[in-house]
Amino acid sequence: MKLKNFHRLAALGLAVGMTTALAACGNTAETAESTAETAESTEAASSEAADAATDETAADAEYAYLADFSFSDAFDENGYLKGVTATDYVTLPDDYADITINADLGQVSEEDIDNYITSNVLSKFSTTEQVTDRAAADGDTVNIDYVGRIDGVAFDGGDTKGNGADLTLGSGTYVDNFEEQIVGHNPGETFDVTVTFPEDYGNEDLNGKEAVFETTLNYIENTVTPELSDEWVAENLAATMSLNNVDELKAFVKSTMLYDNQASDVYTALHDKVSYADELPQTALDYYRDVLLYRIYTYAQNYGTDMTTLLSSGMMGATYDSVDAYLDDATDSIKSITQQALLMQAVAEKMGFKCDTDTMNADFGRYYGTTDPSQYVSAYGENYIKMNVLQSDVMQNLIDNVKYE
Repeated sequence: MKLKNFHRLAALGLAVGMTTALAACGNTAETAESTAETAESTEAASSEAADAATDETAADAEYAYLADFSFSDAFDENGYLKGVTATDYVTLPDDYADITINADLGQVSEEDIDNYITSNVLSKFSTTEQVTDRAAADGDTVNIDYVGRIDGVAFDGGDTKGNGADLTLGSGTYVDNFEEQIVGHNPGETFDVTVTFPEDYGNEDLNGKEAVFETTLNYIENTVTPELSDEWVAENLAATMSLNNVDELKAFVKSTMLYDNQASDVYTALHDKVSYADELPQTALDYYRDVLLYRIYTYAQNYGTDMTTLLSSGMMGATYDSVDAYLDDATDSIKSITQQALLMQAVAEKMGFKCDTDTMNADFGRYYGTTDPSQYVSAYGENYIKMNVLQSDVMQNLIDNVKYE
């Protein structure tokens, strides 16, 4: 099985959200490549909950060692797999870095950059304001309260109890014709909304019934996106990303987009050039197996259940009747992510690349949207962050030297 996508730790793109919170993501063992990345990039968020769980179920006694799992234990102070010389397992041809990819992947338009900044940067700093001086229109997000009655009698689930509910008009979220009757009303108005529930609504008390909702439009919610300027960039991104003006931000976004556009194709081309030993290092295979198991273990601890029960519930995506069945399904995932680690380390060994603490601090902001890696180090350990920066440095070097067709 070929790993088609190159993965890196919580590949933030432009994670300006680090200004307010550390980002994370998730998936299951059913998908080979994304599973391994998911397990690596989400578990810090759940590890605190796992630490708080003190009652270990007997069914998981075999996996009790996972309570002490550390993402950094497999790597040394330079970001290499401990005790592993990758070129013993990966045969790189002399032309391994001679890679040709589609020329379109090397192009990012100014419009692409502007759209990315709007969607991924400015939107993170958007604020909302309450509008009360105009009528609601289709497409508006409104806040409403209501009490629903059938034949004058209130029914369960038909009352906001004064807590307010946000609704985007025209979204089709509510029963047919509800949202349309809010259009044209002004904040502060109380009015009746009359609807008929579908015959197959799914509630015997409501199926096919006409209901009248006494509705109050509290306010219209308006999203305000900041205007991009040198001053705004300096004020909001200088401290976390060392970006001081619009030109620097656009250059960073362009580099990020080009990396994201090209990394998977470059990795696939590289992967196609090399060969692997029949037997991969067991310590690396065991580590990436435990990365996947740790995800299951921490979720089980968090929910007060055992791993088998969690897997059989389908909560993790697919359904498995045992941990062994889950691992059988994840065999290709474990092998693929181990091959990636070995391949990127083998290229690092050939290039003479290492990632000591100084390199980590210098290069982290180049890939992960913040110049301060401390929160990541806290969550994953320093050596794991070094491995990810090392892999990103290797990939960037390959991208810098690709040919286009």
